[in-house]
Amino acid sequence: MTRLLAFLSFFTHSHAVEPLPVERIQAVAAYSAAHGGHALLIEQNGRILHESYTNGHMKREPHRIYSGTKAFWCLTAFAAEKEGLLDLDDRVSDTITEWQDDKRRSKITVRQLLDFSSGMEPLFGLHENDYKDRTASAMKAALVGTTGKSFIYGPAALQVYHELLARKLREKKQTPVRYLERKVLGPLDLGSQRYLPDHHGAPLLAAGFMQTARQWSELGGWVLKHDDIISKIKSSDANRAYGFGFWNNHAAESKYAREVDVEDMLDKKWPQQSWRNACLCRSAPADLIACIGSYGQRLYIVPSQKLVIVRLAKDSKPNDAQMLRLLFARDQR
Repeated sequence: MTRLLAFLSFFTHSHAVEPLPVERIQAVAAYSAAHGGHALLIEQNGRILHESYTNGHMKREPHRIYSGTKAFWCLTAFAAEKEGLLDLDDRVSDTITEWQDDKRRSKITVRQLLDFSSGMEPLFGLHENDYKDRTASAMKAALVGTTGKSFIYGPAALQVYHELLARKLREKKQTPVRYLERKVLGPLDLGSQRYLPDHHGAPLLAAGFMQTARQWSELGGWVLKHDDIISKIKSSDANRAYGFGFWNNHAAESKYAREVDVEDMLDKKWPQQSWRNACLCRSAPADLIACIGSYGQRLYIVPSQKLVIVRLAKDSKPNDAQMLRLLFARDQR
């Protein structure tokens, strides 16, 4: 019995990680607050180590997470692939047959829609709440980049994916929104979201969701429990720092790594953006992935440390490299 208990104790502790030092957590909390942060939640090993808000209402009131919305919709693709509804490397034109006679569009894959390497123009106007027909506009979006080689971040490609998913689900008499709620939001104990539908009912996939810090952290905790999902969140040759709604820190392991402020870089027109050897923070673990929403909304996930961090803000973004360095303080290379 003693040996059994010793074995179980070793097994349990071998799957836990050392909690983050209190002084580092305090340093990050101070930095976040000083840079417009409204909420900060740090969870490790399934336990909340820190939770702070500028006022009590922030704990209960949902907050806009902007592009944090993208990851939820991308997860529907993994669910659909598991069910056999689609393959990520299928050509979109197999389902959206209107594209079959277009030499360039006919070669675009589902994966390329979701990692923004399709070559489609971004069409940022689709973000407008009162848009008439997002699907029609997205389907006709110009191809301004090279498919598979150009990273063009914007809502158009995701709206085409919505149409593709809608057609795949038609025989099942389901809608993409219902599929999202059943396959993604339900398992996360999240309910219906703020979809910002156009005049034809098509939701905006690039943004729109509003969540509390605890609600958004559910996504991080769920990802930590599913290694198969982490392995599917792959980047493309067009931008090795991004894939399926998540930014990554993989390049941090390279001596050529460049710390890139994602929000600042995305403010540039796509031909002027540079993602070569891009990472979020050279001092942070290379397995860190993140959902990055405009104006400082952040969800960081670090599988190796069983760590989830949520930061919410209003019109004020942090410098990711500086903030993460405070938490993971390690010798600079």
